[in-house]
Amino acid sequence: MFNGSRKYSPLPSSLSSSRTSSSSSSSSSFSSFSLPAAPRRSPRALQRHSSLLSQYSSLLESYTEGEIRQLISALVERYSQAMNSGGHELPLFPRAGSRRKRARARHKPCTLKELEVSVSELGLGYESDETVLFRYCSGTCEAAVRSYDLSLKSMRSKRKIKKEKVRARPCCRPLAYDDDVSFLDAYNRYYTVNELSAKECGCV
Repeated sequence: MFNGSRKYSPLPSSLSSSRTSSSSSSSSSFSSFSLPAAPRRSPRALQRHSSLLSQYSSLLESYTEGEIRQLISALVERYSQAMNSGGHELPLFPRAGSRRKRARARHKPCTLKELEVSVSELGLGYESDETVLFRYCSGTCEAAVRSYDLSLKSMRSKRKIKKEKVRARPCCRPLAYDDDVSFLDAYNRYYTVNELSAKECGCV
C-alpha cells in the first residue's frame, strides 16, 4: 500500500552537473553566434539618375543656344502630341541606344552623298516622273573650327551679339555644283535646272 505521498530522489550530482554544463555551453554558443553584416550598397535609382544627368549634360555641351531651344520645343511638342493621342507609354526622351547612334552620326566628317529621287520630289514645283541623281553634302565640321568660330561663340554666350542670325561653327556645304539637269515634265515641257546637285563639299 502506498501512503499517498511519493518522494522523489534528487538526481545524481554527476548527471545534474553534466546537464548544467551542457545547457551553459549551448547557451554560450548561441550567445557567441552572430550573423555577418550584409554589405551596404547605394540605391540603384540614385545611380541611374546620376548617370542620366551626366549623359544629358555631356550631350547638351555640343549644342548651341539656338539648337537647345529647338530641341526643347521639339520635346514639348512631342510630349503634347503623346498626351493628346492618349499614348502615355510614349517616352519623352529617346532611348540611350538611339542617342549614342545620333552622337556617332554627328561626328562624321563632311562628305558628298547621293540619292536617286524623282523630279517631283525635289520640291521645285515641277511635275515629272523622271528620276535624277541628287548629290548633297552631309557631316560635321568639328575639325574645321577656326579662331573666328570660337570668338563668335564666346560673343554669343556673353550676349554681345543678340539679334543677328549668326552661326558659331562651320557648316558642311557645297563648294561646287554639278552639271545642269534637264528633264520633261508631265505635260511634255522641257526644263533645265542649274546648281541642283553638289559636286564638291567642304566646311564653310
